[in-house]
Amino acid sequence: MNRSIAESLREAADALQAGGVPDARREAGSLLSFVIDKDRTFLISHAEDLLDDTSLERFREVVARRAEGEPLQYITGAQDFYGREFRVTPDVLIPRPETELLVEAALEVLDGVSAPLICDVGTGSGCIAVTLLCERRDARAVAVDVSEAALAVAAENARRHGVEERIAFVLSDCFAAIDSEFDLVVSNPPYVSANAVAGLQREVKDHEPLIALSPGTDGLSVIRRLLHDGPAVLKPNGYLIMEIGFDQGERVQDLINPETWRLVEIRPDLQSIPRIVVVRRV
Repeated sequence: MNRSIAESLREAADALQAGGVPDARREAGSLLSFVIDKDRTFLISHAEDLLDDTSLERFREVVARRAEGEPLQYITGAQDFYGREFRVTPDVLIPRPETELLVEAALEVLDGVSAPLICDVGTGSGCIAVTLLCERRDARAVAVDVSEAALAVAAENARRHGVEERIAFVLSDCFAAIDSEFDLVVSNPPYVSANAVAGLQREVKDHEPLIALSPGTDGLSVIRRLLHDGPAVLKPNGYLIMEIGFDQGERVQDLINPETWRLVEIRPDLQSIPRIVVVRRV
């Protein structure tokens, strides 16, 4: 039986709500926009248009996936970050708004640095490195990850945004395969403690790559490595900027060796939670 756009959206919103998906009506609209490649204005202005059988079947399929907890971004394959669209797959963490604060901090410390060289540790989708290269046309970057699949996604995003000539992709566990000196190291490392993983939203714990979420134990092992090994790959007065977990501010501050680093700031996110650590090599 044929369904209009309005009827299909109502049916989908009911299914998503029953599946425990927040903002079910909005999510239904996003999914239908994706399936028929039309914006929300079209959905409103053509509410009585009938969906063809193929589109309706496809729409019901993606609604069922979303109702089971699969993130919208993995279904559509895209996520906006810092005003640009990035390709995302289940091989990479979905970029979050808090990480835009890391980009802002990085751009601030690079102000006045000519032709900076940047290292992005745990690049994932490449959203940080690619964004910095888009914002700083004189910059170059090395994007590091332990996942070949993640590096492939990051490379696709670099091509999409026209920065592929200024970025190198290196399969490496932190700095293990790195021998350059950088003006800036940036990282959104895995920082969720092992005992906190079970409490994450189902969209996160069941679908996003665990290796990008948690290093196990107390969640600080990669952060410790960045602080310990970072000076060896930084130029004098170079910066390390990293994202941390909501409850890690004091513990991370205790890990900062004053003989190695000067703490510049721990910047809060929009919820006033300590989120972005900025340190400078002594």
